[in-house]
Amino acid sequence: MNDFGLNTLNVASVALCFIALIIFLVIWYFLNRASVRANEQIVLLNELLEQQKIQTELLKRLGQGTGADQGVKAFPASEPIMFKDFIAER
Repeated sequence: MNDFGLNTLNVASVALCFIALIIFLVIWYFLNRASVRANEQIVLLNELLEQQKIQTELLKRLGQGTGADQGVKAFPASEPIMFKDFIAER
């Protein structure tokens, strides 16, 4: 009858497995969370890269003077270009 009872070795074994499972789940949670954030940052950086490419192309057109034909507002030669004329996009 004593063979079916819980002894200290079995209880310690179950407790150790339970603690290892909890530690594994905590580590998995933080790794998964970091992976999702890294993927979001990669997507945002790719979008930023595309916007910078577009801005660079527009600046090249503006510098070459072909922007007036495309509908981009060109500044008159009599007025100097001031920093207040440029609006930062956010």
